[in-house]
Amino acid sequence: MPDDRPVALDEYPVHQVPLSMKHVATGDRNAYDRCIFHVFDHQGRALLVLGLGVYPNMGVIDAYATLRVGDTLHAVRASDALADDTRMRMAVGPLRILVERPLRDFVLSCAADPDDPDGLSYEINWSADFPALWEPHHLQRRGARLTLEGRRFVQAGRCDGWFRVAGKETRLSGDGWTATRDRSWGTRPLPGEEGGRLAEEHRTEGFHWLWCPVRFDDRFLMVVTQEDADGYRTLNDATLVRPGQRDRQLGWPQAEITYRSGTRHPERATVHLGDLRKPLELGVEILASSPLAVGAGYPPADDWQHGTWQGRGWTDRRTYDLSDPAALGVAAYGVTDHAARFTLDGRTGYGIFEHGSFGRHDPSGFTGFDSVAP
Repeated sequence: MPDDRPVALDEYPVHQVPLSMKHVATGDRNAYDRCIFHVFDHQGRALLVLGLGVYPNMGVIDAYATLRVGDTLHAVRASDALADDTRMRMAVGPLRILVERPLRDFVLSCAADPDDPDGLSYEINWSADFPALWEPHHLQRRGARLTLEGRRFVQAGRCDGWFRVAGKETRLSGDGWTATRDRSWGTRPLPGEEGGRLAEEHRTEGFHWLWCPVRFDDRFLMVVTQEDADGYRTLNDATLVRPGQRDRQLGWPQAEITYRSGTRHPERATVHLGDLRKPLELGVEILASSPLAVGAGYPPADDWQHGTWQGRGWTDRRTYDLSDPAALGVAAYGVTDHAARFTLDGRTGYGIFEHGSFGRHDPSGFTGFDSVAP
């Protein structure tokens, strides 16, 4: 029997190319389609980061959830072979994302482990308060090689539900919690990406990244920047979304980040925004931090990374002590998601201050990969 049959999605008029929806329009091994959700309280006591990804040319679907409470990071990861119905049933092992209303309402769940009742489990209703916002088209090259091309949108909202861990249940209420999410697809380097002479001749001197979705009661702000070692900006956007009004562009954001001495861990920041009418300052106070290279599968994680074949029905649960320098060694070269309190024009909001700074970055005074704040 042939193994290439139409899949359920082929019944709908959603095709972009003359292929089954089982396939993507590129043979690039790095093709991906995934999402990330953030759920956190306004006191910095809990930060949940979770996501799910499909890697069609690797034949893999995987998902993860990490919850930081105190200095302990509780992680659940799952991976499986990609099945024909995956795009309509977003579930791997104990982890599931149910789309109740596209762009509006989701149910995020993690089933309890019957062998470890004190392990992480949750069921959370995630609801959008603002329309989804496109991020700039994202491109990266290594010499002539296109290594990343992504289409992305971002959104902010609220959540309710519960999570259980270490024998304690925590209830989530809309007033004291904020929720954000990002959705992206395209091509993005996966483990095993080719190196060779091209990589040797085009080594990365430095990379500086800032990504901030911020929810206020009556507006949503998105700021994203990416810079090379000399400060040359390859990604830039600052957009304010207000219901019933045209989106407002806030120019060329410039961040002043105060780092913890001896590290590149941000403690607070001021992001200068504005247009010709009124310069603005976005104040940032870090509440809780979750390094994506610890537990969540982002590079340079050394125990599991997205898109890698782990076999059928693989599930892994573990905890990390984030006060242990050994756990944080790899995190220094990965992006970290910080739950943060923000101030803007007399308003207080909450969101994610996602930041990564590696190698040389002239505007910050970093001279190389071993350079840290004084």
